[in-house]
Amino acid sequence: MDILEATRAYEAWLGRQTSVVRKDLLLKHERMALGPFVFLRGTFYRWIQQWPDVCANLLDAPRVPSVGDLHVENFGTWRDREGRLVWGVNDADEACELPYTNDLVRLATSALLAIEARHFALSVREACEAILEGYAASRETGGRPVVLAERRRWLRRLALSDLRDPVAFWEKLDALPSAVSGVPRTALQSMLPASTLPYRMMRRVAGVGSLGRPRFVALAVWGGARIAREAKALVPSASAWTNPGAARCPPAALLKRAVRVPDPFYAISGNWIVRRLAPDCSRIELTELAGRRDERKLLRAMGWETANIHLGTRRAAIDGDLRSRPRRWLDDAAAHMADAVKRDWRQWAGQAKRKT
Repeated sequence: MDILEATRAYEAWLGRQTSVVRKDLLLKHERMALGPFVFLRGTFYRWIQQWPDVCANLLDAPRVPSVGDLHVENFGTWRDREGRLVWGVNDADEACELPYTNDLVRLATSALLAIEARHFALSVREACEAILEGYAASRETGGRPVVLAERRRWLRRLALSDLRDPVAFWEKLDALPSAVSGVPRTALQSMLPASTLPYRMMRRVAGVGSLGRPRFVALAVWGGARIAREAKALVPSASAWTNPGAARCPPAALLKRAVRVPDPFYAISGNWIVRRLAPDCSRIELTELAGRRDERKLLRAMGWETANIHLGTRRAAIDGDLRSRPRRWLDDAAAHMADAVKRDWRQWAGQAKRKT
């Protein structure tokens, strides 16, 4: 099965799980042709299909509840119950049980592709070393949530960069088209500060991997300032497509068992993931970090947070397996998976070019 056949098969399966927004799915197809890094973000279904063959030597690693679709742009910020800014994994929509090595290899592969796209300036070896350093350090200490207060002030400065300007943020949401049908009003209203609060309902188009799934935003004014709540359709992980009998790992369960300060505005309501949106409560894109980052420290923090997610289970088994892995195992695995991603991207981009 090549990438074209895999995409058709997966999207047919997706259509049986939720009401697919065809226009958004076509936009996803266009974005996937932009380059290997964006292609990786949009094709976890292909990753989970190829991973067992390309990285067969890593399949014997201990299995844990995993993010699945982990990459360098799957990190963001939220406010906890104390109002503190917290940084960590932003999206657990593809949560599933996998060898712990999967999340590390996917994160490293995304870093490799980001380096090739000149989003990062460090070497692949340095990137993989930083990820593993952070992962090991977090595991040795038992993990610690990344609260951007007294610690990690450098990361706080990144998270509050000028490119996350409130004016630009709200202008972008205001420009969204109004939503008419299919709106999960009950789910969204339950997350507003007052049930009688007037709001406008918009249809949101965002991300890459989840494009095609229904997504809505409720915009309101409360206490004289703007607020927003997003509802995104919840569907099973693509791992359920490749392996229908695989153990399920709901996103909320993954985040609950992780070493993490939770987002009080994240909830599962029926078949919807509902969360707060704000200028400082959203995913952080690489373009928002340009010229402001210590890339090695940033990737080390991503490795640390990956361990926070995995620390919910099988600590001794993972530690022993990690120590037994040969030197540069992550570099090699990321290179092999990046090659597979780029082969698929070239085929995808070629057929997209022929269509135009």
